[in-house]
Amino acid sequence: MTEDYLPLAYLNAWEYCPRRFYLEYVLGEMEDNEHIILGRHLHRNVNEEGTFQEGETLIHQQQWVWSDRLKVAGIIDAVEECEGQLIPVEYKKGKMAQHLNDHFQLCAAGLCLEERTGKSITHGDIFYHGNRRRQTVVFTPQLRQATEHAIALAQIAAQSSMPAPIEHIKKCQSCSLQRICLPFEVKQLKHQN
Repeated sequence: MTEDYLPLAYLNAWEYCPRRFYLEYVLGEMEDNEHIILGRHLHRNVNEEGTFQEGETLIHQQQWVWSDRLKVAGIIDAVEECEGQLIPVEYKKGKMAQHLNDHFQLCAAGLCLEERTGKSITHGDIFYHGNRRRQTVVFTPQLRQATEHAIALAQIAAQSSMPAPIEHIKKCQSCSLQRICLPFEVKQLKHQN
């Protein structure tokens, strides 16, 4: 049913770097580095499916959601239910900042949750392990529109040729696919021609 739907995690990869998205999603390239391994280690407690109560909040971990309208699907790390309101929650390795890739992934999860439940999802939260802080992301009309636009672009990119490396040295240096992507080498070869 959802095999041709874009996975939510790859929407995050698309916004981070279209070339990384293409390498991972289209070509199936994966490579571990310290960031990937640490992220996997930090996720070990939230990667178990289940429901439990914390005070007044019911927490559903590892919730599968999808949107037939947007053709996206994936697993939300957690959905908190409190006083009838549902809040999607993602856990990230890094430090809290304005990471648009994380916001798109979370908003897309919220859109899926809305479609599945019929309830209005106004916001979601991202817990950043790097500084142990939780950021609330309001699903504004602008974020919803930008998220839907990013989904459409990623779906088109999946049918296109591989994008050129991005012009963001810090992202490239931290990327687990650097040895496969060869961004610096590709850029140097382009400058020589």
